[in-house]
Amino acid sequence: MAKSLRSICTEHHAVENDFLQGVIAMPARRALAKEKIDSLSKLSDYSENELIKFHGFGKNTILKLKGYMQENNFSFKTDEIVIARSL
Repeated sequence: MAKSLRSICTEHHAVENDFLQGVIAMPARRALAKEKIDSLSKLSDYSENELIKFHGFGKNTILKLKGYMQENNFSFKTDEIVIARSL
């Protein structure tokens, strides 16, 4: 039987700062750390569609981030839709 029930994963994959700790899950926080996104200002440079492509991100994470960002007067970058006009 194992001596300890501590997760080895959390010991070896620690994120240096506590940005968004308690807001989103660890896999999403690690993805942000990998991209060097460590502030809401940097996070606002990304659109929802860009973030959803990161490992650990899903609809629930995006909804949590969206609410947290609105509480702190930030928002995601809007996706620009290019509409081709026929001449």
